[in-house]
Amino acid sequence: MSKVRHVLGISGGKDSAALAIYLYNNYPELDLEYYFCDTDKELEETYSLISKLESYLGKEVVKLRGVENSHEDSFDHFYKLYGGFLPSTSARWCTKKLKLEPFERYVGDDPVVSYVGIRGDENREGYISKKSNIQSIFPFRKNIWSKDVINKVLNNNSIQQFESCYRNFGEKEKMDRAIEIIRDPINNLFSQQQKLTLLLDLGVKEFNMAVYEILNGSEYPLANSKYFPLINNEEVLGRDDIFRILEESGVGVPEYYEKVEFEVNGKKGEYARSRSGCFFCFFQQKIEWVWLYEKHPEKFKKAMEYEKDGYSWMGDETLDELIRPERIEEIKEEAILQLQKKSRNNSPYLLDKIGGAEGEGCNACFI
Repeated sequence: MSKVRHVLGISGGKDSAALAIYLYNNYPELDLEYYFCDTDKELEETYSLISKLESYLGKEVVKLRGVENSHEDSFDHFYKLYGGFLPSTSARWCTKKLKLEPFERYVGDDPVVSYVGIRGDENREGYISKKSNIQSIFPFRKNIWSKDVINKVLNNNSIQQFESCYRNFGEKEKMDRAIEIIRDPINNLFSQQQKLTLLLDLGVKEFNMAVYEILNGSEYPLANSKYFPLINNEEVLGRDDIFRILEESGVGVPEYYEKVEFEVNGKKGEYARSRSGCFFCFFQQKIEWVWLYEKHPEKFKKAMEYEKDGYSWMGDETLDELIRPERIEEIKEEAILQLQKKSRNNSPYLLDKIGGAEGEGCNACFI
């Protein structure tokens, strides 16, 4: 039986940081490894958060890079390798080369359980490795299992096996209803999601135990574990919980989330950054680019230096065009209007209002 490694990727954002704290406090029996895929193009606030986490967790966050022993930053190495072609939403070589490949080299062929900080109030899956030795778990969600596991256990061909596993757990009243649901095959009138929801609503622990029993006879990494504590987890954590965990721990919310006031044409507004990742991330909204220009001008200047030969971070506008005084005014006024439209949201965090999320960037499709 191979020893299973339990790993958690720190993106520099709120969700992965909160997950590290949550698991440390609630599941100390997990011998977690923490890692950070460093693009060498991060904001100082990101490194500050990682340092605070290391102090709280009492463990090093291992820094992974796309290229080791190079005289260049990892991003610059691949930027030149790709002929000066900037990454974009349709050509995300940065995610592959600076996030995915360093992570998969780090874990090698060991059986690995990777913990992912997707919240219970989000409707997305995140990065799922194609390597069979890596299994993703989502502790903040009601359904902690990845899509591939759900496909396996709820497949119509697995009905008899899943029913057999389910019979080992739970109260009779719940069990009878669960068996009815399990025996009902998935079809055009009864989707997999409907089946999953019904079973989870009936009992999260019972569902997890049955899934875990099936996995014990599989090639999934958890088949190498005699016990997995998260099968008893029934908590569902959302955005408010994430901020609470960070604040109560003393680690705090990443500094770039903190709203900053600005004034334009007699109107007052607020801006902040809404995601972790490279300071020139192409997922940024234009008001975030303005934030970078005014709060980190040296980083903005470096981002501008990459725009040449028809390539730009935003596609429809260059950074040189964006920082014209009249254009900055337009962007700020538009941001104020957007905030006014969403004024019913009373969250103290600006990213709740501007519509950004850590999960929209490269880190969340990854970890």
